[in-house]
Amino acid sequence: MLKVIVIGCPGAGKSTFARKLREFSGLPLYYLDMLWHKPDQTNISREEFDVRLNEMMKEEKWIIDGNYLRTLEMRLKECDTVFLLDYPLEICLSGAQERIGKRREDLPWLEIELDEEFRQWILDFQKDQLPCIYELLEQYQRDRRIVIFRSRKEADDYLKGYTKGNDKIRKCD
Repeated sequence: MLKVIVIGCPGAGKSTFARKLREFSGLPLYYLDMLWHKPDQTNISREEFDVRLNEMMKEEKWIIDGNYLRTLEMRLKECDTVFLLDYPLEICLSGAQERIGKRREDLPWLEIELDEEFRQWILDFQKDQLPCIYELLEQYQRDRRIVIFRSRKEADDYLKGYTKGNDKIRKCD
C-alpha cells in the first residue's frame, strides 16, 4: 500500500480517516480540497488543478483524500489501494454539520455555516455520484485493493487492525 485514495460522500469522515491512515502508515497525505480551493474561497482553474494533481501522483507514495469525480479515473489508474466510505446519508449530513466552526488542515478557510448548495450536494451524492464511483471501482478492481466501509466502526476497526500489522485489505459488508 503505497498509493492510496480515500473517497466518499462529504461529511463521511474521509479526511479524518486519511489523517489516521497517515499516522499509521507514514505515507504523505494530500487533500484535493486544499489543491482546488484558495483561501479566499475561490478555485484554481481545472487545467491548473489537473497539472498539480498529476505532479502529486508522480510521487512514489501518497494518500490522496477527496472525491472530485472528474479526476477519479485518473487517480484510480495510479493508485494501488482505494478506501470508499459509503455511509448512510444521516451520518454524512451530521458529519458535515459537526465540522462547522472547526479549523481543519484539509480546507483553507473556516466553515461558518453549512452552505445550502453543499448540503444539497450531500443529499444528492448517493444518486448522482455513488453509481459512477462504483462503476469505476468495478472497472479497476482487478488491479487495485478496494475496501468499502459501511460505517465508521468498520473504518476504525480496520485502522486498529492496521496498527497491529494486519494490513489485509478486505471489502466490508
